[in-house]
Amino acid sequence: MSSLSAAWTDSSIMLRRNLKHTLRNPITVFNAALVPILIMLMFVKVFGGAFSVGEDYVDYATPGMLVMAVSYGLSATAVAVNDDMTKGIINRFKAMDVSRGAVLTGQVVVTIVRCLVANAAIIGVAFAMGFDPAASALDWLGVVGLILLLSVAASWLTVALGLAAKTAESAGLAAVPLIMLPFLSTAFVPSESMGAGVRQFAEYQPFTPIIETLRGLLLEGGPSSGDAMAAVAWCVGLAVLGYVWALSTFKKRA
Repeated sequence: MSSLSAAWTDSSIMLRRNLKHTLRNPITVFNAALVPILIMLMFVKVFGGAFSVGEDYVDYATPGMLVMAVSYGLSATAVAVNDDMTKGIINRFKAMDVSRGAVLTGQVVVTIVRCLVANAAIIGVAFAMGFDPAASALDWLGVVGLILLLSVAASWLTVALGLAAKTAESAGLAAVPLIMLPFLSTAFVPSESMGAGVRQFAEYQPFTPIIETLRGLLLEGGPSSGDAMAAVAWCVGLAVLGYVWALSTFKKRA
């Protein structure tokens, strides 16, 4: 068996292992899919009438909820990676001649799968609440591509955070900033309505151009070139940072 096919086989095995762990842990599924739905219901049905956004609030909020659905499943990944590293699982895999890269790849892929499932659930709930996008088939393809790119970036960055943490508890806390960033973006209200300081932070943090690009694709017939370029640049940059950081930390600790 070639090294490439062996690595592919090992990655598939790790993916099945991590999927089984996800299905056996209802809290992981709850955080990844149900919590974003509950937050969406709360903002649209409870707080939506208080916000002036110039359109139906469910239309405005859905792009931000798609990003939030990505971030809410990340703590479970950080904890799982840290558990594997600190409880001797990695050493067992080394004794079994399992590809080291497969351990990380399996965690990344299962995180991406959770993100896509959570986003599908958010879109379904949004349509049930009256979401009325103007997106064409090509726009929807762009939405899926950007969500996938964001999921890859967030997954590698979270894996790196989990590897760098000393304990499972600190690994879970390390992912909290990624969960909180959508709240400090244009996910729920335009930046123009925010106070000084918060407005500037919201405009220049990574999730805002991603949300605005999704909003442009879904509602406006296309995003601005500036938002689209910034969104892709942030995703690629975070993915590269997370990948390099994860591999470096894994080599030092494994």
